[in-house]
Amino acid sequence: MGIAEQLAGGVLGFPDGGGRNMGRIYDAMVQFFREDEWPFTEIQGKPILRTGFSGDNGQWACFAQAREEQDQFIFYSILQLRAPEEKRPAIAEFITRANYGMVIGNFEMDYSDGEIRYKTSIDVEGAELTFPLIRNLVYANVRVMDRYLPGIMQILYADVTPEEAIRSIEG
Repeated sequence: MGIAEQLAGGVLGFPDGGGRNMGRIYDAMVQFFREDEWPFTEIQGKPILRTGFSGDNGQWACFAQAREEQDQFIFYSILQLRAPEEKRPAIAEFITRANYGMVIGNFEMDYSDGEIRYKTSIDVEGAELTFPLIRNLVYANVRVMDRYLPGIMQILYADVTPEEAIRSIEG
């Protein structure tokens, strides 16, 4: 089940905000996206913002999530296309190759529905989630998704092998 379905069904276990202040991490997220002029939608009753990004190689949905009790901020770039079942092993190999050596973040694929996403996160226990921390996390995320998106597309639509796709991106 993809994140959009999880959000709609509430299966991720997010606490119900009930219209009240959702916490310091949520407030920092909202402030960042307002100040950095990203259009976003608040997910009612959940500490999640939905936005989108258009890069050089495509566009996709993004979700910012505050996990107040765990002192964590998570940012996802989620492709709207899904890997068909027969392409999932190749995509899994591709993201494994891409993830090797990644310092900030990682690719993920839901084997049950083919959702492909890139996740960056930070634990801010005992610290303040600042504008620069959020900016670095968000922009690192969307830059990586944009960089690797052509490889994903080559595997899905041009029958390029995962190894060839990674080589075309990383050299």
